[in-house]
Amino acid sequence: MTKKQKKNLIRIIVAVVLMVALLFLPVDGIVRFALFLIPYLIIGYDILIKAGKGIINRQPFDECFLMAVATIGAMAIALVENGDYTEAIAVMLFYQIGEWFQSYAVGKSRKNISELMDIRPDYANIEDENGSLEQVDPDDVEIGTVIVVQPGEKVPIDGIVAEGSSTLDTAALTGESLPRNIKAGDEVISGCINNNGLLKIRTTKEFGESTASKILDLVENASSKKSRSENFITKFARVYTPIVVFSALALAVLPPLVQMIIGNNTEWGTWIYRALTFLVISCPCALVVSVPLSFFAGIGGASREGVLVKGSNYLEILADTKTVVFDKTGTLTKGVFEVTAVHPEIIDKNELLHLAAHVERYSKHPIANSLRAAYADEADECSVENVEEIAGHGVRAAVNGDVICVGNEKMMKSVSAKITSCGHEHTGTVIHVSRNSEYIGHIVISDVEKPTSQQAVKALKHSGIRKTVILTGDSKAVAEKVAKDLKVDSVYSELLPADKVSKVEELLSEKSQKETLAFVGDGINDAPVLSRADIGIAMGAMGSDAAIEAADIVLMDDDPLKISKAIKISRKCMRIVKENIWFAIGIKVVCLILGAIGLANMWVAIFADVGVMVLAVLNAIRAMFVKRL
Repeated sequence: MTKKQKKNLIRIIVAVVLMVALLFLPVDGIVRFALFLIPYLIIGYDILIKAGKGIINRQPFDECFLMAVATIGAMAIALVENGDYTEAIAVMLFYQIGEWFQSYAVGKSRKNISELMDIRPDYANIEDENGSLEQVDPDDVEIGTVIVVQPGEKVPIDGIVAEGSSTLDTAALTGESLPRNIKAGDEVISGCINNNGLLKIRTTKEFGESTASKILDLVENASSKKSRSENFITKFARVYTPIVVFSALALAVLPPLVQMIIGNNTEWGTWIYRALTFLVISCPCALVVSVPLSFFAGIGGASREGVLVKGSNYLEILADTKTVVFDKTGTLTKGVFEVTAVHPEIIDKNELLHLAAHVERYSKHPIANSLRAAYADEADECSVENVEEIAGHGVRAAVNGDVICVGNEKMMKSVSAKITSCGHEHTGTVIHVSRNSEYIGHIVISDVEKPTSQQAVKALKHSGIRKTVILTGDSKAVAEKVAKDLKVDSVYSELLPADKVSKVEELLSEKSQKETLAFVGDGINDAPVLSRADIGIAMGAMGSDAAIEAADIVLMDDDPLKISKAIKISRKCMRIVKENIWFAIGIKVVCLILGAIGLANMWVAIFADVGVMVLAVLNAIRAMFVKRL
């Protein structure tokens, strides 16, 4: 509990004690009014100040103005009639109780997020010339610097393990409780906690571009992107508040005037009391508070499960998703390729691997990694120049003066290299190689499906997803095998990045306007499609920076099973938002009618305002609990 929350709780308790004590004091008149004014000001001074500032700034129509007018009026009526001051105090009191509940709920949600996201390191260790460790600001560490991470410390900056082995606690990033084993050569991301061994890490990014910094930026900026529901509530409150103020004024003035005209007894006090009750009932607190809180709680709950949502508007869009389109490599498969066959032409196997590995020397593609891993002497003295990566085709480079092309059939056709059919059964990706436009063989590389991919597709269908699609640049045989294993509805293979965008646009044109399409990917070439889809979902651990930047939602542990969880979280959040909207508006309408005709007193007004707000806030908090979804 914060200091402000404690202070407000003390104010509430003091006001309640004073109000109850004053009920037993045998005093009347102005003395009684002065005594009851003390708890009224203790509990409501800040509301009166806010109302005054609103009037000065010419923006009076908010809940503070409604509360101030209604309670001051109630106090004035009680003074004139020597009546009950507790109604006015109770209005302020219960309003503050509602605000305290709301503050506590937001604080709890923020605390959950901040605890989860307590990943920003305060320092990085650098070894000096004497072998001693020096703590420096992570912002001052340049790319390529070797930093030391001791057991129990956070990894401050993304990099590659240069020396040592350990296990990393990734729970703050992924929600995954199992530690991750790492050794020399493995990539590590900032925000993880080093459990045991000493690690020396060569940094690959600046601190500001590291995973931990980007995650914190995503969470901190999430609330700035409002959903349609939040925008509706904001616009509704601007129009609604002046309408009810003038309606209350009409209720206070018109009926007594009519009574005067027709010659009946004029009951000014009765109608003013009804108007004040009408004002208290009309406060839109439940809507204004509970709807944003529901989205905030939903984003917090999702973050705790390793699903980062960049804004509440994306939760709303995700809830309407009926079509999910996947990239294959790195999304449904591990993206960890292995060379499973080498079929040379003219040259021997070793020479074919030698040339392919050298051409892929500088590429970060998973296929390039597997080719380099298959040729142990890749980092030899050979000259590799003019490296050119051609999207959707492959890589071309000059190796020892020869132009070597490594890629798919399209690349071989582009250089007029005549492909020789494999003649062998294979279930992997065929990488063709040419030298000076002469075909010299191919290499078969196989990828492995992620262990949860099949379960993920099944879970999506159980959650109401009507259509699942795979878009991949891989060969037709490989793509269809993966689609069949995972029971995906449709698959489109051998696509260039532009072809993927065209296919997504085609799928978008086939769906209804109320439904949305989600695309899930991880690579640089997926960034255009992630931006084009209604909602883009990126794999955060292995995904490229471009994909994460373009996406609307990021899965921190690359587990496709989290997609269905994200959809369930969004639907639960939207269900709670709609419940709060209909509940709040429904109760308001009924109580406003009862107040206008004199069947609802100030206590009913208190329930209609503060009671509904408290119930709506408590309902909104449910959006944080998503563990079992």
